[in-house]
Amino acid sequence: MTASTSGPVPTKGRPPTPLPDDGMTASTPGTARTRKRRQRTSARQNMIGWLFVGPFGIVFLALLVLPIGYALYLSLFQKTLMTGTTFAGFDNYLKAFDDPSFLKGVWFVIRFSLVLIPIQMAISLAIALILDEVTSRFARFSRLMIFLPYAIPTVIGALMWGFLYSKNFGPIADVFGAFGAAGPDFLSSNMIFYGLLNVVTWQWAGYYMIILYAALQGIDPTLYEAARIDGASRWQIIVRIKIRLLTPALVLILVFALIGTLQFFNEPKILQQLAAGAIPDDFTPNMYAYQQAFTLANNNYSSTISFALGAVVFVCVYIFMFATRKRGNFLS
Repeated sequence: MTASTSGPVPTKGRPPTPLPDDGMTASTPGTARTRKRRQRTSARQNMIGWLFVGPFGIVFLALLVLPIGYALYLSLFQKTLMTGTTFAGFDNYLKAFDDPSFLKGVWFVIRFSLVLIPIQMAISLAIALILDEVTSRFARFSRLMIFLPYAIPTVIGALMWGFLYSKNFGPIADVFGAFGAAGPDFLSSNMIFYGLLNVVTWQWAGYYMIILYAALQGIDPTLYEAARIDGASRWQIIVRIKIRLLTPALVLILVFALIGTLQFFNEPKILQQLAAGAIPDDFTPNMYAYQQAFTLANNNYSSTISFALGAVVFVCVYIFMFATRKRGNFLS
């Protein structure tokens, strides 16, 4: 027997073939050209992608990032006639969270959210479930009509409701007057809360209904068939299948409603001139920031209020998301 040797076995008249270095073969000119061609193609594709994204990026930076950055810069300074502009650090924020006007506005939008959001969600959910059961041309027409208020600009919608609420020439007052009764004054100090509640619900319930209806259309119909075979009633299917599977969509619209309500501005600002003192300038935090910036020319403190409100919104949304994450969903 002969001992085996490692390495290439030399042959007569031919030099031994060297082993590849660490398993890697030397690159040939053709391989190098292929690699360069792929690099050029990848660079060209990246350039085309940047050309498509570029216009949006420019608008995003110019109209969102830079204004927010400038507002944050303003919030860190104070401007007075005696001392001019001085660096204040977080003194403006400490002042904001000790400002009765700001805190009153925050408390109002929180109370408004606690009443408004459940009503909006209940109405939009009920309408979505009804339209999901009805499959006809009337259902399609109804979806369009219910969604239509969202398509109307907020300013026009608020002006329209201001006309309807008017106790002098509004149709609501005329209807009550026909029966010899005085109609409710939704623009008074005692009723403005409910008047705004109606306006915002009318404006946004259709939008939330579309989100829930689209989520219902994504549920597998075989689940309903299996439930019917097991003897489930229509009400049990709605409660135990449809609403349970709508939980992600309900969480989504709840977050949207919470953010939008805490930033409440358009409707009360438009109705302010018609409400005869029922809506003061510090009615909501955004209205207070508007007053500081455009009435009192206090841009630094106005920016501070805006960022302080942003902090309140972030904390509220984070608490809700954390609570729903721990429990799995807010319906369980």
